[in-house]
Amino acid sequence: MRKLLFPVLVVVVVIGAGLFLSKSKQASAPANTDKEMVENLASESVKEFTMTAYYDPALKKPVFSLPEMAVKKGDKVKIKVTNTLGMHDFLIDEFKVAEELPLNEEVTIEFTADKSGDFVYYCSKPGHRQNGQWGTLKVTE
Repeated sequence: MRKLLFPVLVVVVVIGAGLFLSKSKQASAPANTDKEMVENLASESVKEFTMTAYYDPALKKPVFSLPEMAVKKGDKVKIKVTNTLGMHDFLIDEFKVAEELPLNEEVTIEFTADKSGDFVYYCSKPGHRQNGQWGTLKVTE
């Protein structure tokens, strides 16, 4: 029984010291105010969109399935685009976005909307933008 008492006592002391040290580290860390926490969450906001790029035989023209996206200035934007028919790409000049869209592959495009305004996204393949394969990214303050 005495042989067991010493190891148990050592374990209790080690656990107690660990708890004491972790609580003292938490107490010394500066606490964020509610306002700071909300600002941090807002600055890390990610807006996600999913769309397809394809040639619509009924309309006889290329299209994006999502004609408009809306975000706030400072948002991180994540767009998943899948080309399901035809040859397409995805561009937003003002945010230096230019991605090829291989057939039947999901392409993820990420950037920060650091400007406000209305910005056109489009396919630059010959005739596609002119025939309506474009949409609007609206970035508000």
